[in-house]
Amino acid sequence: MSKLPKENQFFDLSDYGRPIARIIAQRLKHTAFTPVHVTIGFVLCGLMAIVCVLQQYYWAAAFFLVLKSILDAADGELARIKQTPSYTGRYLDSVSDILLNLMILITVWYVTDASLMYTLFAFFGIQLQGTLYNYYYVILRNKHDGDKTSRVFENSTPTAMKGEKQRTVNILFMAYTLLYGVFDRVIYHLDRKAVESQHLPNWFMTIVSTFGLGFQLLIIGVMLVLEMKHLIVPFFIGYSFFIFVFIAVRRLMNPKRTVPHSNSQ
Repeated sequence: MSKLPKENQFFDLSDYGRPIARIIAQRLKHTAFTPVHVTIGFVLCGLMAIVCVLQQYYWAAAFFLVLKSILDAADGELARIKQTPSYTGRYLDSVSDILLNLMILITVWYVTDASLMYTLFAFFGIQLQGTLYNYYYVILRNKHDGDKTSRVFENSTPTAMKGEKQRTVNILFMAYTLLYGVFDRVIYHLDRKAVESQHLPNWFMTIVSTFGLGFQLLIIGVMLVLEMKHLIVPFFIGYSFFIFVFIAVRRLMNPKRTVPHSNSQ
């Protein structure tokens, strides 16, 4: 099941694991496994990837990073198939992602000669990249009656859905706000008019999807396998420049509409 109507679907480069994720979700449809169980599975895959990097098993690390991305898609697929969307799953997924991202980059720093300061810059860049992609994607979903467990503005605690506890939602939303708040504010400040966009074409979203977490993890995995781990930190710092490029392109496609002034005689 897609998050968007068919006519608004785009080729998502970060979502390469979706076909396998759908198979996994279908296999789990009539089992006791829940989306949260799948989320825990991708957390374990992320931790296994970290262990493999520390042990210099880079092919294995790449495998677990890709598997993590597949399971990251499978939890949402399972929620849609079982018709059990939840804010618990949505925020647990996001909180797990950002903590794993930080741990993965710290691990890269540990096994290379990278500067810790530059590593933190790379982490900040990765998060801003992912936030911009999600910002545009959520705007698109809300405009076209797509999946709505994600909101354009995460500025208030949502009401728990059927089957989840409000207390759990409150705790996870607090963690989400603490971890993602600064990135959301920065991206909104850079492109606050995006919510008024009339046109986010499929080709544009495909390009921006290179900022998606799945694609980021794939790049890290490829660099590890190619013995280019020392380039991971500088790559993501440099690639953050395209945040401004994509915002500029978005603005050009959706210029501000000006109200003509009437000349009164």
